[in-house]
Amino acid sequence: MSYVLHYAPDNASLVIRLALEHQGVPYRTRLVDRSKQAQSSPAYLALNPNGLIPALETPDGAMFETTAILLYLSEQHGKLMPKAGSERAAALKWLVWLGNTLHPMLRIMFYPHIYTKGDIEDIRTPARAQITHMLGLLEQAQDVAWLEGPISAMSCYLAPMLRWCAIYGGPAWFDLSDHPRLMDFALLMEQTEPVHRAIAAEGLGATPFSAPRPATPPEGSAT
Repeated sequence: MSYVLHYAPDNASLVIRLALEHQGVPYRTRLVDRSKQAQSSPAYLALNPNGLIPALETPDGAMFETTAILLYLSEQHGKLMPKAGSERAAALKWLVWLGNTLHPMLRIMFYPHIYTKGDIEDIRTPARAQITHMLGLLEQAQDVAWLEGPISAMSCYLAPMLRWCAIYGGPAWFDLSDHPRLMDFALLMEQTEPVHRAIAAEGLGATPFSAPRPATPPEGSAT
């Protein structure tokens, strides 16, 4: 079985790259060149009509939506999600929370011009506050053993979002050291082989989650 990941460096496709690398399944990549608005091309819209990254070509057809792809890969290959019981219930809850609650708030902070025609700080400032609150909820939660490993669908999703908080959204608003449990999670993720391979593929730097810097990818652009 082989997959084709349509990606842009340091975009949400990084979540799927981490999952594929962790599961050890073969896949190829095709760059979606954001500098040329390739995500809006007819060819890409045929894969993801939303014009968002990523899209994953699978033997069962093209897929979009990061959470859906993670669940699909887990069903096909295991490793990413618990199989049953209270652990699976908690994993499903937090995975959907990452995709439906935290990620959309990050998008508001990253792309405020989409959501307002006024002063972008009028929308960014409350978004930052909400993100800080959400990360505090996650850090204090009792049913998030996946923060301590091993790699899961949730950790593949969370780690890139912690990275983006530190890089985007305005100057010096986010410090991961304010969240010690999440910092420990970031450091643990950076020790794994899937992350090392993603670092090399997308130019993420040696500490992509605990002390990130803008990507210097071998191809394409992160923005």
